Formats: sequence, C-alpha cells, structure tokens
Amino acid sequence: MPSALLGRLRDVVVDVGEITVLCRDILGSLRHRRPSWADFLSQMHFVGVKSQTVVLTTGMATGMVLCAQTFFQFHKVKMDTATGAVVSVGMCSELGPVLAALMLTARVGAAMAAELGTMKVTEQIDALRTLATHPVDYLVVPRVLATVVAAPLLSVEAVFVGILGSYQVGVRFLGIDGAYYLANMRRYTDPPDVAIGLIKAVVFGAIIATVSCHKGLTCRQGAEGVGRATTEAVVMASISGVVVHPQDHVHVHVHVHQHAPEPHVMQAQFVSVAVRARELGELHP
Repeated sequence: MPSALLGRLRDVVVDVGEITVLCRDILGSLRHRRPSWADFLSQMHFVGVKSQTVVLTTGMATGMVLCAQTFFQFHKVKMDTATGAVVSVGMCSELGPVLAALMLTARVGAAMAAELGTMKVTEQIDALRTLATHPVDYLVVPRVLATVVAAPLLSVEAVFVGILGSYQVGVRFLGIDGAYYLANMRRYTDPPDVAIGLIKAVVFGAIIATVSCHKGLTCRQGAEGVGRATTEAVVMASISGVVVHPQDHVHVHVHVHQHAPEPHVMQAQFVSVAVRARELGELHP
C-alpha cells in the first residue's frame, strides 16, 4: 500500500514537472516565433465554433433550472423579484465559465489528447522533429491560443443564453414582474462579477489545452495508451479547474465580510423594503 501511494505521488510530481516544462516551451515559442494564422484559425473553428451547440444548450438549461429553484425558495419570503439578481451574478461569475470549461474539457480536451496521442503512437511527431519542426511550435501553440481565446467567448455566450432562459422561465411561467426582474439584475450585477468570470474562463482554457496537449505528447505506445491518455487528460483538466476555482470564493467571502452592514442596519433596510413592497402590492397586509 505505501509503495502504491508513493508511486502515485511520484507520477503526480512528474506530471507537474512535465507540464511546467511544456508551459516554458509554449512561452518561449510565443516570444521567439510568430504562430501560424492558418493553424490558429483552424483550431478556433474546431474549439470555438463547433463547441457552441453543447455550450449554449448547457448554459440555457442551467439558467432555467437556477431561476426555477431560486424562485421556489425566494417565494417563501416574498422576494420573487430578487431571482434575476441571483441568476445573473451566479451565471456571470461562477456557472458560465465553469460549465463552458467542463464542456470544453469533455469535447476539446479529449479530442486534443487523442489526436496528439495518435500522432505520437504513429511516430508522426518524430517525423516533425526530423524536418526541423518543433512539435510545440506546430501542434501545441495554435491549440493553446485557440482555446484561451475561445473559452471566454463561449463563456459569454453561455451567460447570455442562461440569463435569457431564466428570464423566459421567470416572467412567462413563474409570474415574476419583468421590469423588477431586469432592474434587480442590473442593480446587483457589478463589473467585477463579469471580470471574474472572464478571467476564470481564460485560466480554464489555458489549463485545458496545456494538460490535454501534454497527455497527448507523452502518450504510451498502442491503442490502449491513446485511450488512457485521453481519459487522463479529461480527468486532470477537470480536477485542475476545480482546484484553481475555489481561490475566488475566499476573495468573495472576505469582500462580503468586510462590507456587510451591521445587524440593526440590515433590519432597518428589511423593514423599509417590506413597507415599500406592501405599498406596491407585492405583499398582502
């Protein structure tokens, strides 16, 4: 048992070291060599355009479900119109980039690892080296750049359709006032929420492409090696995203704790809101 655990720990350390070296090679290639625009656009089409269907479907379904579940809980305390704010902030800063990254990992990450792994097994990568072409320059850099650029764009699309789907569910099916829904959404969604989501999407895109390319380039011989490299790429990219993701929660928790009002202020605000809502007819006297 200890030997197996030490072997697994050694494999993790080796993977981290190899990925670090690959990142160094990618940065060196970007600094000394201009990427091929043809390869970049080809990868953009594969990563971005062909991933829109699954990302948009996932984003809209998530926004609709989040709206419904939030409404069911807020309706108990007569806070129906606050549903839009929760959906907007959640989709912009959390769910949009995370869901887009998971869909990219499942579709693009697996495809990159399988493609490069097949080239490794069939010795096509060795052939590139004999032609004085570095595999990182020709194979890895266009894929990393395309994923880093496409990930935030797909995240924005997922956020947009998620909010649109939540609006349709909230206003058309749950009876929320559309004006209040949009007003609260604009009031409580701050630019930092959008910026955090975009930064997350860029980081997730870099992790997905780098890990997938690394697993493909270090693939073992045989069809079994290609399948194992594909599986490891998806698992490692997903876990890496989950490990990196909680760092933002610490910042948000500290920010909210520092700016939280005193209890008596919160009580006064609640009474004011309740009185105003009663006047507007949202609450029964």
